[in-house]
Amino acid sequence: MTTSRRKFITSISMLTASSAMPIHAFDFGKEEKLKVALVGTGIRGSSFWGKRLLEEYTAILEFVGLCDINPGRLEFAKGFIGAECETFSDFEEMVKKTKPELVIVTTKDSTHHEFIIKGLEMGCDVLTEKPLTTDETKCQAILDAEKKSDKKLIVGFNYRWSPYATKIKELLQNKSIGKLTSVDFHWYLNTYHGASYFRRWHGQMESGGSLWVHKATHHFDLLNWWIDSDPDEVFAYGDLEHYGKNGPFRGANCRSCEHKNDCDYYWDITKDEHSMNLYANHEKHDGYIRDNCLFREEIDIYDKMSAQVKYKDNTVLNYSLTTYSPIEGWRVAFNGTEGRIEAWLDIPYTKKMEVDQEELHKAEMEQSGETLFDIEPIIVHKLWSDFETVDVKTTRAGHGGGDKKLQDSMFKNTGVEDPFERPAGLRDGAMSVLIGIAARRSIEGGKAIKIGDLTDLEPQVKRT
Repeated sequence: MTTSRRKFITSISMLTASSAMPIHAFDFGKEEKLKVALVGTGIRGSSFWGKRLLEEYTAILEFVGLCDINPGRLEFAKGFIGAECETFSDFEEMVKKTKPELVIVTTKDSTHHEFIIKGLEMGCDVLTEKPLTTDETKCQAILDAEKKSDKKLIVGFNYRWSPYATKIKELLQNKSIGKLTSVDFHWYLNTYHGASYFRRWHGQMESGGSLWVHKATHHFDLLNWWIDSDPDEVFAYGDLEHYGKNGPFRGANCRSCEHKNDCDYYWDITKDEHSMNLYANHEKHDGYIRDNCLFREEIDIYDKMSAQVKYKDNTVLNYSLTTYSPIEGWRVAFNGTEGRIEAWLDIPYTKKMEVDQEELHKAEMEQSGETLFDIEPIIVHKLWSDFETVDVKTTRAGHGGGDKKLQDSMFKNTGVEDPFERPAGLRDGAMSVLIGIAARRSIEGGKAIKIGDLTDLEPQVKRT
């Protein structure tokens, strides 16, 4: 066994299903490259987990296989990524033939569990894009598979790694407002970003588990990490009142719609060269329409969501997600026994903003993490005294700079202990989706749902 292999195995073994301690990095040397296979070559797979990995870490890893059910998209993605490897339509065939050490899963959310479980069973470590999965049955199956395997699973949460989110964590860790008692968290998706989910497969419950899971898993993971406790009980409301059947008209897709001159949401995909090359030019293979109508009847997810979550340490969270807001941004407030922290990003009327709402979404998805730097405030208000403003250098690019820092932690800054416990493991991934799953179950049943009733994971007072 080479030195690099020993380091890799030692590092990956730090993650266990029953523990909150995740892998800190793929800690291996450069004597032998890590063999990586990717399944799912859509936008996130081909760009963030594909092209960017080769651009940034080519000295320490190589792609040995790419897999997708759409052969046209697969071939385009291979060229876009710059990979010199075989392509496959069958996942098991790819793993058997190429023998990867790490499998990266970026398929449709509802199929994550299939490839996670197969990858573990076939002797690979697995890195999955968020969300971990879409329902409690699949979540339990993943937990069981990881326990049986001697391989490990890592979940790619990026928002934890943004400098702004990390500063909030530091303030809470340092007990700057005493013992935490309650949190208010509100996320606003604008009419560019929010609408994009309803154009895609995410608009159907069976594919993405609703935005309670696909989008809110980001938020719930942040909250679990900030609060440093597991969720215990969830009560939620949700409805579909803007998109889907509520639309004044509908068409097959934006390109062919007779209402394009009247629809505020009209999107001309033909002006987006990358989307055309990745999706529209290959519709004939699998029927996936990237510029679907926002008002199609089959949309069955919620577009307004609100939940109350009680944590095991008795912290209470009030959460909401709006998907058709005029602004793209968020607010959070933490109440403690000795004060209050208030934080927000991209609320336009709090200061002069030179980026419009469409460009704001594009900036978030741009992954260099090195553009559009700004200074953002966090307010710390102690009881019986005036407030203090903590200024944080931030960037809008790449999910607040988190994308780059997440990958660097895995592939570059190896062996470095993180004082903020940002690397995420299986338990973190499970607890974040279980809040969203519980919210769905609460809406369906009109009652509070206990997290401990969904899988065999028992909520803990302290997350770590």
